[in-house]
Amino acid sequence: VHALNVGPLQACCYLLAADQGSEAAVVDPGGDADLIIEQLRYRKLVPRYILLTHGHIDHIEAVAALKRRFPQADVCIHADDAGMLRDGAVALAGLIGLAYEPCEPDRLLANGDRMALGDETIEVIHTPGHTPGGISLLVRRDAERALVFSGDTLFAGGIGRTDFPGGRYQQLIESIRARLFGLPDDTAVYPGHGEPTTIGEERATNPFLQ
Repeated sequence: VHALNVGPLQACCYLLAADQGSEAAVVDPGGDADLIIEQLRYRKLVPRYILLTHGHIDHIEAVAALKRRFPQADVCIHADDAGMLRDGAVALAGLIGLAYEPCEPDRLLANGDRMALGDETIEVIHTPGHTPGGISLLVRRDAERALVFSGDTLFAGGIGRTDFPGGRYQQLIESIRARLFGLPDDTAVYPGHGEPTTIGEERATNPFLQ
């Protein structure tokens, strides 16, 4: 996992590389398309997927530019957030003050969907609350601990905002308790903002979930 901080809000974009070969997934390209492309070239990675944990502009701003550069990469988003790829107002582009370029999704995701990346599998966990189509992306690995990209659902010591349109606080809490806290304690959590953490750390210390 290679982490980049992108855009004026310094959202976390992740390059997830397969153990073997050049295949990769770009998770939440929220800005600075040139930087993301440069890092992919430097690491000799070719994206098979552009994966979006949700549709807010600070997580999708560079999607259209990446799709032009890598047309073979499938843009994947949950069906309930797909409209954010087409409508800047829904994606909060004006509110946050970021440029917006629409892009059509290649694949609409649902809970339980799986995508192959090299010898590994990325599993979709629907975790609504921050947005209706918010998802987390789980990679289970036989020889190493699992990892999950939690988007703006779960942070180190925090949770996602629920005061934007479509946000629901209780739904977010239930998503974390029912779907993320069922993962092993040592599961690495890569959030949409801030530093990585683990499921066990958040279960034990996150003040919103005690």
